[in-house]
Amino acid sequence: MPASITLARAVAFALAVAPGVLCAAQLDYTVYADLEHSNNITLSPNNPVSQNVLTPGIGFAYRQQGSVLQASVVGNLEYRDYLGGRFDNQTRTQLAGQGNWTVLPQRLDFSVEDYAGVQPIDTLVSNGPNNLQQTNVLSLGPTLHLRFGNALTAQAELRYIDSYASKVDEFDSSRGLAAFRVYRALGPTAQLSFNVEAQRVRFDNHADLDFDRTEAYLRYTSKLARFDADVLLGWSRLDFSHAPDQSKPLARLTLDWRPTLRSTFTLAGVYQYSDAAQDLMQPLDMAVSSASGGAIGTGNAVINAQVYLDRRVEATYAFHDERLTLSVTPIYGKLHYLNDRTLDQTSRGVGMGLAYRLRPTLTLSAFANGERMDYSRLDRRDRTIRLGLDLSQQWTPHWSWHASVIRQRRNSNAAEQSYRETEIFFGVAYRR
Repeated sequence: MPASITLARAVAFALAVAPGVLCAAQLDYTVYADLEHSNNITLSPNNPVSQNVLTPGIGFAYRQQGSVLQASVVGNLEYRDYLGGRFDNQTRTQLAGQGNWTVLPQRLDFSVEDYAGVQPIDTLVSNGPNNLQQTNVLSLGPTLHLRFGNALTAQAELRYIDSYASKVDEFDSSRGLAAFRVYRALGPTAQLSFNVEAQRVRFDNHADLDFDRTEAYLRYTSKLARFDADVLLGWSRLDFSHAPDQSKPLARLTLDWRPTLRSTFTLAGVYQYSDAAQDLMQPLDMAVSSASGGAIGTGNAVINAQVYLDRRVEATYAFHDERLTLSVTPIYGKLHYLNDRTLDQTSRGVGMGLAYRLRPTLTLSAFANGERMDYSRLDRRDRTIRLGLDLSQQWTPHWSWHASVIRQRRNSNAAEQSYRETEIFFGVAYRR
């Protein structure tokens, strides 16, 4: 979807929630400009192209909490000017917006969600400037709330979902979702729910890939002083229009343990059927997107119409005090495609981040990410390492600057897919 349309949707969110309730609204934004130098911007194994890129942009976070209208919109819009004219200039948009209109208090709501991002056209080749596309997923519809007592409630949902990619038309689809949920309070800190969902997926250009999805599951949530749990268990069934039907158990898990005020351990895992449109409907970090320049990165989703069995587990340890922030996240994932197994993949990786405040306004941060990706049907293995170092200073309450260097390397047994690159950034930002 053109970036102008995606931005218009973000503006529409803001305008919709503004009239008469501005006192409950909060808008944070950062205007930034980054100058980047890459010694291999096409990520080529043997023909590196050196390139300078000027990137002005704006990051924003809008919150609205009113009795009638509620909204949370966060995103970035930036323009990449490839100095020297070797590549076409690009406008990139990243957005996650959720809006809710209370039509009848405690009875009827109308919700709108929109998610935009930048994804590769082909995940089997490097993410050079010519291998990028804009994606967008829009969801809207009513929610009816029912109350059967102080501890027992229910709700019925109807949603229309539209997915769009600017280059891969196989991704474009229209979906209808109906859901019924019953909630039982188990006390002030815990809740149990029973959920039934039915989804009808129709692709705009590939009717042979249409399918229906039915899911039923129990979900338990608990929030305590030092421990949070979100456990979901159930069953999924897929009915394809031109392929055998499939069914599997459904499981999602998130556990958070805070042994001290400074440390958090998180364990998360999924075992579920999924597809690219479902995976792209994810919230963004409001603090990061509104406060940091150059925040739009390229995702790693395979943008197509294929459904896969997603098996994934990750663990995170996070520590923070007045001067030091540290995180370590090992990840394991396996995607098994149901109808075309060409892109079946297994990934193993670890990410580490470190930030240390040298002075009250000066921070040095570093990250290291490593991943091994195995494509079983292609007999291909990629090993990718990405390292970065950043120095940032907040020299006034509104103005800041940062300087970064990033080094990445991929070793692949596939022809022409290994590369090395060094990127150098310098940027300034004004934050409201």
